[in-house]
Amino acid sequence: MQKGSIGVTTENIFPVIKKFLYSDHEIFLRELVSNAVDATQKLKTLAAHGEFNGQLEGLKVNVAIDKEKGTLTVSDNGIGMTADDIDKYINQIAFSGAEEFLNKYKDNANAIIGHFGLGFYSAFMVAKKVEIRSLSYKDGAQAVSWVCDGSPEYEMAEIEKAERGTDIILYIEDEEDKEFLETSRIEALLRKYCKFLPVPVVFGKEQEWKDGKYVDTDRDNVINNIEPLWTRKPTELKDEDYLKFYHDILPGQDDPLFWIHLNVDYPFTLTGILYFPKIRNNIEINKNRIQLYCNQVFVTDSVEGVVPEFLMLLQGVIDSPDIPLNVSRSYLQSDSNVKKIASYITKKVASRLEDIAKNDPKNFEEKWNDIKLFIEYGMLTDEKFCEPAMKFALVEDTEGKFFKLEDYRKLIESAQTDKEGNVVYLYATDKEQQYSYIKAATDKGYSVLLMNGQLDVHFIGMLEQKVEKSRFVRVDADVIDNIIPSADKKEVDLTSLQRTMLTTLFKSQIPAIEKSEFFISFEGLSPESQPIVIVQSEYMRRMKDMAALQPGMSFYGELPDSYNLTLNVNHPVVKRVLEAAESAIGTQVGDLDNELATTNAAIKAINDSKTDGKELDEAQKQQLADNEAKAADLRQKQTAVISDYASTQDCIKQLVDIALLGNGMLKGEALSKFLQRSVSLL
Repeated sequence: MQKGSIGVTTENIFPVIKKFLYSDHEIFLRELVSNAVDATQKLKTLAAHGEFNGQLEGLKVNVAIDKEKGTLTVSDNGIGMTADDIDKYINQIAFSGAEEFLNKYKDNANAIIGHFGLGFYSAFMVAKKVEIRSLSYKDGAQAVSWVCDGSPEYEMAEIEKAERGTDIILYIEDEEDKEFLETSRIEALLRKYCKFLPVPVVFGKEQEWKDGKYVDTDRDNVINNIEPLWTRKPTELKDEDYLKFYHDILPGQDDPLFWIHLNVDYPFTLTGILYFPKIRNNIEINKNRIQLYCNQVFVTDSVEGVVPEFLMLLQGVIDSPDIPLNVSRSYLQSDSNVKKIASYITKKVASRLEDIAKNDPKNFEEKWNDIKLFIEYGMLTDEKFCEPAMKFALVEDTEGKFFKLEDYRKLIESAQTDKEGNVVYLYATDKEQQYSYIKAATDKGYSVLLMNGQLDVHFIGMLEQKVEKSRFVRVDADVIDNIIPSADKKEVDLTSLQRTMLTTLFKSQIPAIEKSEFFISFEGLSPESQPIVIVQSEYMRRMKDMAALQPGMSFYGELPDSYNLTLNVNHPVVKRVLEAAESAIGTQVGDLDNELATTNAAIKAINDSKTDGKELDEAQKQQLADNEAKAADLRQKQTAVISDYASTQDCIKQLVDIALLGNGMLKGEALSKFLQRSVSLL
């Protein structure tokens, strides 16, 4: 029997393993089974090179539990080890500078295992004692055992072992680790980490229901599928194969829309299948559905860094031996291979979507609303995806027709170019609520897009930056005659007094609406157009919409909604309102206006008397204050006269309420009064 100490430069390696790997202690099983699979694969490699002439049939890994003995055993019939192999690969942990190592990696469990070949030693996270029993494939080899109790001391001795391969026996004693002696727990871990390993992994026997209970059969319970779909050639597969695999890895999901079979071997190796699920809203809910494998060994389903953020909305599997089995986030962010893989996947996804859009446009259009969120998210967050996506991304008009961006621009540029040479893209966010504005636009020969998606506010802003000489304007941002400004716009023919009267007549009858303010404007529209149109500034509304999505812009969210109540001064009803007001109160308002003009002239004269920066004398200051007070009083009287008159005119109230109703802004008491007034006017 040989006794000795494991070749490490510090005696606290095992406490470090238990302490710093404890949060990931279940991965010990993945490590041991992966090592066992490697042992069988090495045997195949030796046979391929003519260095092993024995039988390769029946290569497998066995996992077994003995609750009475408190052991968990992982066995393989692979390459096996001699005493020299154990001394080299187990006893000599090949690293130097232990203190530096511990300080550098103490907070990173994956780095400890993955970068220093400590996969086997992860067994000590759950075992008080570990035993190796191994017989090498080499002719005349002597079987050997190795036993260690978690200290640097070990014992190694010759033993009898009939079959080639290695048994790793874990003696589990601590109460908190007894879960790893439970059949259900081990089977769940094997299915999580090992379900696609390339060698059969056997855990007990298959069971069947007999005489009121489950009993073992003589068939091995094989945990894994040794030829998962992504390892096969796309030419061998049918649509139903891809759909079946999708539902195997993600049960309970709707059928995917499309899929991409990844298969590249230079300058890195990458295989996998990525599926496009239906994505309507709530981006977060679909994340973490991509499983990362390394040579068919499950690594993680948190793939940040391996795939760009927007591609995490996809679902499926990627497998690359160029990504280490144990990876840290900082490693992923800095590794050149990982960056190449991420770039490749982005290009592949963009290429696949472009092919579908080109070769099967009808199918692409039918599925657009299910993938729109994904594509817009990608274009907003990843420049490498945005550039090719500009060729296949679609926009939909309010009639349900789809267009590629370039095609749509060609369609509208002749009719929808403003006086500055910008192509104006009109859009609506709600076909029902904005129906009257959409109709006014389409009646004028304009096209209107429907932009009601979760990310459309940001998407519009991005397109304005990407597409030269373009502006997006919501269809209710201005009256239809002004929404695409032209050079031949005529000024409204109203006197200053008429503007004052109309402004006060209508503004005084707008009901109080919380966090809203209204401004009166005038347009000389067609007599057949609406008498009053309520519009909202494109800039302020867009800022408020973005504020709802971005907490950092909350300032805009606190501002009141600002609306323009635009009067069509050419409409017969508005003309009658003005004529009636002029007849009833024109003289009184005119006298006040004349007196106000005289007072304002006096104020101007006093202010103009300031020369060379000299201050007014006390008499002048008093005159100025008296005149300013008089002007304020005159304005107040003028407003009162017009407002009192307006309050007696049901027609004015009705016009205002109709405009508010058309915008969904007439509610509560104001709506009730409108209904009563409407009945009385019949």
